[in-house]
Amino acid sequence: MKGKWMMLMISIMTMMFVLGTAVAQEKVTVYTSLETDETVKYLELARKELPGLQIDIIRLSTGELGARMLAEKDNPQADCIWGWAVTNTEQFIPMGMLEPYKPKGVEKLDQRFVHPKYFYAGIDMYIAAFCVNTKVLKEKNLPMPKGWYDLLNPKFKGLLAMPNPAASGTGFLQVASLLQMYGAKEGKEDGWEFLKSLDRNMGQYIKSGSRPAKMTAQGEFAVGCSFDFVVGELKKQGAPVEFVFPVEGAGYEVEANALLKGAKNPNAAKKFLDWAISPSAMKLYSEFKLGVTLPGIPTRTDMPKLSEIKLYPMDFAWQAKNRDAILKKWESLFLK
Repeated sequence: MKGKWMMLMISIMTMMFVLGTAVAQEKVTVYTSLETDETVKYLELARKELPGLQIDIIRLSTGELGARMLAEKDNPQADCIWGWAVTNTEQFIPMGMLEPYKPKGVEKLDQRFVHPKYFYAGIDMYIAAFCVNTKVLKEKNLPMPKGWYDLLNPKFKGLLAMPNPAASGTGFLQVASLLQMYGAKEGKEDGWEFLKSLDRNMGQYIKSGSRPAKMTAQGEFAVGCSFDFVVGELKKQGAPVEFVFPVEGAGYEVEANALLKGAKNPNAAKKFLDWAISPSAMKLYSEFKLGVTLPGIPTRTDMPKLSEIKLYPMDFAWQAKNRDAILKKWESLFLK
């Protein structure tokens, strides 16, 4: 009897060990374009709140992430995407690369940022902003720019930096917003003429949305065309920089999550996607972002209020439809 009891105990312990190992080994591979500074903080919370999930993150710029997904189309190496530009995400829906999924709590989000068939759920927005180095302005006797038009001043020649739109979502939203402002949706070429004029003063196009701001903070440029929170972080660290949101209207992009079709770990991916729109995740996003998609979450106090910024009304469907043509033309004009 004692022997049978011992065998039963051993069997139960073995089963518990096997089950525990299986839980511990459940993993999800996530592609993201969220900035590294953000991702580190977000992952700390995710791993704390999802202890049974091994979360493997691969961080790439917006354009690089899209290129990788296309290369892996027939054999996806990730399970889901997290914080990727809606404009890019929209492009992958007709390609059949995304799987509809309705994460828990999605009905609480602002539905403007949720796909009607749940191919994606938006989590936050980032807004185009100039990072202006006040020290460089003073040294070179340059005027404080208020908008895009001011950057055409010949005094800024060689002192501007901007993201390459083919590699950076921030770069694309800047170009797309300018084209829309100048009537590209109606077939006008004025936006391209403006970009040509801007190019005459451009010091460098960079394959990153944040590096123009960081390089400007180091004094390499007078103005870095970048996005809101990276400027806020640099200012908080004591860099001699100021925000400028273009008076013509600041372009913006929504970052979204989606389940990849053919995901090898779909159940684990769904657990992660549920967490990624949870109130606790949203509260943490708001420490970096000016706006999140869950109503009622306060934004950070050291940055301008969203209500005070003139946003340009971005047409994401138009941008997604015309993205390839825009990038092809931009590269032909400015990457010679």
